[in-house]
Amino acid sequence: MMRWLLLIFSILVIAGCGCGNQKNKYKLVWSDEFDYTGLPDGLKWNYDTVGNSWGWGNNELQYYTSERKENAWVNDGKLIITSLQEEGFPAKYTSARLTTKHKGDWLYGRVEVRAKVSKGTGIWPAIWMLPTENKYGEWPHSGEIDIMEHVGYEPDTVCFTVHTGAYNGMYQTQKSQPVYLPEAEDAFYTYAVEWTKSKCDFFVDDNKVFSFKKKSDNTEEWPFNHPFHLLLNVAVGGNWGGKHGVDDSIFPQSMEVEYVRVYQMDK
Repeated sequence: MMRWLLLIFSILVIAGCGCGNQKNKYKLVWSDEFDYTGLPDGLKWNYDTVGNSWGWGNNELQYYTSERKENAWVNDGKLIITSLQEEGFPAKYTSARLTTKHKGDWLYGRVEVRAKVSKGTGIWPAIWMLPTENKYGEWPHSGEIDIMEHVGYEPDTVCFTVHTGAYNGMYQTQKSQPVYLPEAEDAFYTYAVEWTKSKCDFFVDDNKVFSFKKKSDNTEEWPFNHPFHLLLNVAVGGNWGGKHGVDDSIFPQSMEVEYVRVYQMDK
C-alpha cells in the first residue's frame, strides 16, 4: 500500500500538480558548469576527509580521498564522483566528499544540482547542505538540509530531508519525503531546494515534492537562519546505505553531476 501511495504522489508531482517555483525572482550568484577537464576547481571545492577514522558518525565504510582523479574528476562536461573497491587504503572502499565550505556559503536562496545517482546495494550518494558554523551546537542542532539522498537497495526512490535538534535521524524524527523516481539511476534530474526565512521547498525538475515550514523561532525546530554550504559525496555502507549490506560486484560506481547553480533573491 505504501509503495502505491508513493507512486500516486510521485505521478502527481512529476505531472506538475500546480507546484511551480519562484526561480524567475532569483539571480545566479555561484556556479560550476564543469566546462573543464581535471580535478574539481580548487577555488570552489574542498575535499572533506576529517571523518574517515570514525565512519562519519554513520558507520560508513568508505575512505574519502583528496585530489585523487580516480575518485573525483571532471571530464566531458561532468563532475564524476566514483567509489571503488581497492587495496592500499585504510578502508576497503574509496570515494570522495566535496564541499564548498568557505568558498561557497549562503544564507537563503535556491541551490540546484543536475545529477545522475550511482546504483547498487550498499551505495549512498547525496547532495546536501550543512551549516558553515555550528551556531546552535554540533549536529543536529545547527541543522542539515538534504537536497537529495538515494540508497541503492531502493533503486526507484530518492529522498528529501531536513534534520534539526527536534527532528533528526538519531531518533527517527527527521522530516522527510521519499519520491518514486524509477529512472533515478539511469537519467539526469535537477534536484533543488528553495530556502527562505520561513520554509525549505524541494524540487525535482522544477516540480515541488516536499516543503518544510518554519513553525516557531525555536532553533531546535528551525535552525536555518545562518549560512550553509553544499556537499556532494558517494558513501558506501553506513547505517542507512548499508542496511542490506554491500554488494561488492557493483564497483566502481559513480554519481555524475552536470552542474551546480546557486541563486539568491534579486533585490
